[in-house]
Amino acid sequence: MVENDAILYTIEGIAAGILVITTAYLIISTTTIYTPGDTHISDMQMEQLGYDVLAVMDIPRTDVENSPLETYVQADNTTGFREDFLRLATANAQNWDEDIKFNAVIYYRKPDGTIDYYPFSDSGNMTGNLTGSEHLVKVTRRVFVTDTTNISPPLQVRNQSVLLEVLMWRD
Repeated sequence: MVENDAILYTIEGIAAGILVITTAYLIISTTTIYTPGDTHISDMQMEQLGYDVLAVMDIPRTDVENSPLETYVQADNTTGFREDFLRLATANAQNWDEDIKFNAVIYYRKPDGTIDYYPFSDSGNMTGNLTGSEHLVKVTRRVFVTDTTNISPPLQVRNQSVLLEVLMWRD
């Protein structure tokens, strides 16, 4: 027959086991800290990458010539811009040349003073494989334009600054 001491030891063992499992669960769940800011670090890195690429493209190679970025905009060279942008954006990455996509738009002031825009260049279809987890990142750069003869739509014939806006995302 089972004595009363044995029943008490069994109840004490079960209670101790439940206490140990509960304590272990609480310790494990409190050491994993979720910070919402960590989820956007990759977006901030891609945004900085975009700003760096546009800054590098805006550096003239010599003192007497325009920067490649100014040359691309003034000549309406969308292919050269796309190739240069993707080459610089994927210089040290592995397989990012297929992952990074962009869409570039130029904003300018019309003669009546209103702001208008036209699509400049892109590397992929924005409606492709976006699943909702990919975020668009916007980077901008002012480009000084001195020759507007090759730009379509035609801008005012004067020195002016246009805004190049690039939306980037991973495909």
